[in-house]
Amino acid sequence: MNLCLRASKASAIINPTRSLKVRFLIPCSFSFHDSPSNNSAPPFSKTHCEDLFSQLINEKPSSFSKFNWHRLAPVIHDPELFGRLLSSCGNPRLALRLFRWAESQPGFQCSEFLFCIILEILSLNNLMRSAYWVMERVINANMHGIAEVLIGRSMSSEVSVKILNLLLWVYSKKSMVEQCFSVFDKMIRSELSPDVKNCNRILRILRDKRLMSKATEVYRTMGEVGIKPTIVTYNTLLDSYCKGGKVQQALDLLSEMQRRGCAPNDVTYNLLINGLSRKGKFKQAKGLIGEMLKIGLKVSAYTYNPLIYGYYKKGMLDEAVRLQEDMVLKGASPTVATYNSCIYGLCKLGRMDDAMQRLSDMLANNLSPDVVTYNTLIYGYCSSGNLMKAFLLFDELRGRYLFPTIVTYNTLLDGLCRQGELEFAKQLKEDMIDHGIDPDVVTYTILVNGSWKMGSLSMAEEFFDEMLNEGLELDSYAYATLIMGNLKYGDTSQAFSLQEEMLSKGFLHDLIIYNIFVDGLCKLGNLEEASELLQKMISYGVVPDHVTYTSIIHAHLENGNLRKGLEIFNQMLSKGLTPSVVTYTVLIHRHASKERLKMSLIYFSEMQEKGILPNVITYNAMINGFCKARRMDQAYNFLAEMEVKGIPPNKYTYTILISEHCNMGNWKEALSLYKQMLDREVQPDSYTHSALLKQLGKDCKLQAVRLLENLLDSE
Repeated sequence: MNLCLRASKASAIINPTRSLKVRFLIPCSFSFHDSPSNNSAPPFSKTHCEDLFSQLINEKPSSFSKFNWHRLAPVIHDPELFGRLLSSCGNPRLALRLFRWAESQPGFQCSEFLFCIILEILSLNNLMRSAYWVMERVINANMHGIAEVLIGRSMSSEVSVKILNLLLWVYSKKSMVEQCFSVFDKMIRSELSPDVKNCNRILRILRDKRLMSKATEVYRTMGEVGIKPTIVTYNTLLDSYCKGGKVQQALDLLSEMQRRGCAPNDVTYNLLINGLSRKGKFKQAKGLIGEMLKIGLKVSAYTYNPLIYGYYKKGMLDEAVRLQEDMVLKGASPTVATYNSCIYGLCKLGRMDDAMQRLSDMLANNLSPDVVTYNTLIYGYCSSGNLMKAFLLFDELRGRYLFPTIVTYNTLLDGLCRQGELEFAKQLKEDMIDHGIDPDVVTYTILVNGSWKMGSLSMAEEFFDEMLNEGLELDSYAYATLIMGNLKYGDTSQAFSLQEEMLSKGFLHDLIIYNIFVDGLCKLGNLEEASELLQKMISYGVVPDHVTYTSIIHAHLENGNLRKGLEIFNQMLSKGLTPSVVTYTVLIHRHASKERLKMSLIYFSEMQEKGILPNVITYNAMINGFCKARRMDQAYNFLAEMEVKGIPPNKYTYTILISEHCNMGNWKEALSLYKQMLDREVQPDSYTHSALLKQLGKDCKLQAVRLLENLLDSE
């Protein structure tokens, strides 16, 4: 094949003009031979050729396989002669069969020139299915110069456009972006307009490859040469903008399409609602749903799901539930994705009972949960520390003939490592390998991180070495974990060496890495070094965020330097940065622990006025402060408020309240809280037991806990 390609290219280089115009030459009196020894043959003529091949193909179709092709050696071996032969065949199907037969013969010289001739013959006779097959042969032979040959040939513009559009179609189906652009550009420069369907196909490829600027360029070119966009054009470009986060450009395009008289459809609105929801622009997204209903477009789960997911992701449960109810009222049935969004939102807030109820609702509505459903629930139970429930769901997943993914295993491994179950984590890693799932960088990073946290440096090194031996490249998350571990154990020089290694491998100066350094140095008490690093990161063009400042604020507050902490907080505000829930929680915790409850309440109100929702840790800080001040009524008010807002108390909430009741001698209240904790499947820890039994001798504590739990179970 390579020899054929070289021969065809050489022929074109020697005399390109002759090769392009050969089909217009009058057949001359050359001869072909029955055999190498025969020196005479009847002269070549169009009639003779057509009669011969009509007899071969139409009367005896099997003749090609039996025919002595050496009789046609001069034709087969010469692209010009074979081109004339093809052009002389009055029957296009006959020409195609001749071409296909010739392709299979040894020594046949395949070229763009011959492909152009057969494509022209087929296109003139509207045999586009056959032309498609030929065009695939062209592309498979890497003859990408065919566009130039087609444009250079003397054929009608209608036929040229038809063949070039076919070429574009095949390129687009194969997602060959560069070739698509090349043909598109050549057609535009030659004033041959590509078909709008091909333009849409190109836009779709560019969208899928996240080449938004190129997609915009194609759209503008379409307008310049008078190619009228269709609804598919607009929707594809809208999708490209939304996926690229350019929602305003998408909205501008919506206005443009409406001005041009192209009415948006349900797909248009669904794309925009998805884009707006991803950017957190919920009000605008909801407004578009109203607009859809107003103009009579049908809404579906695809309309509502992105906004429902957005609400749940932001912890806006009330809005999400109301939207789900509205969705059903408007005739849109919830899908598995709808329930998955709901389950995710509830798991994120630790409301596992409600999340499991949604699983039951799915099954009641004849919807089968998928692996995403189970992964989300497993994540929820791992996050809340209930590994037993997580592994029960893991077994249930397999029982439904669903296959665990790398995400499933990594979630469980993370849960085990968080609870210090490193040996079980190692066993689970082996189990995933036995089931054909290879650990990835995230897997090993979780294991290394878990080892660091448990103080098992040798195991951390073991996992790290294993990761390198497997040939896995460290990503930024893996480096971040290693840097964090070294800082935790005071090895700042090794931590900075890892950062240098990152930079040498092409990683950029990264805000997350700098925040890890700032936090690590602050925890080591190196506040001066942390402040120097803050200035250094600014000089590298890395802008500190609320995480950076919160680490420094927290360090000053822990050192008892309240004034300096507040000074950094005000500096952060002056730079236009919005504090996070962590920033406010740090401030609230410090003031509350010092029984400065008035300031705690001010910060608690201020954060909510700014739209920053308190979390369980924030409420625990407030409850702890009021418990210390023996203002139990107000502490219980915060407990009630957090439950109303859908934030379930955790083991620390109960431990704080139990501890203070025990200090006050309120054993009945302490026992009531402990029972409530068990009923809600909130697992107590050693701190809870210590708080509950602090008045008892050490030797009696374990026995007392067992007796107590048996007593409560018997009630």
